[in-house]
Amino acid sequence: MLYELRKYTLKVGTMATVLELYGNKGYPAFSAAEKARLVGYFTSDTGTLNQIVHLWRFKDDAERREHWASVFSNAAFMEFAKDLRPNILTQENQLLNEAPWGPNP
Repeated sequence: MLYELRKYTLKVGTMATVLELYGNKGYPAFSAAEKARLVGYFTSDTGTLNQIVHLWRFKDDAERREHWASVFSNAAFMEFAKDLRPNILTQENQLLNEAPWGPNP
């Protein structure tokens, strides 16, 4: 499995707006197949603050690329992204390979 960790650092004071956007427009725009790849969304409480983080699970990089191509061709998601972008300071994407021991989500 391949995991993609996406971190968005938000402008101070915009977390409530971003959570509302994700809840009302972003998450609902995903198809059932896209949602099935989502491990979870999280917000930071310590460390780097004002972050929303999401973790995605894919069988391989081809599935990951297919997923994001589907998302970025979705008009409802792109409308959400247009509203989201002014609230973002930085974005970091990290690809992670699962370790051969222990539980994996």
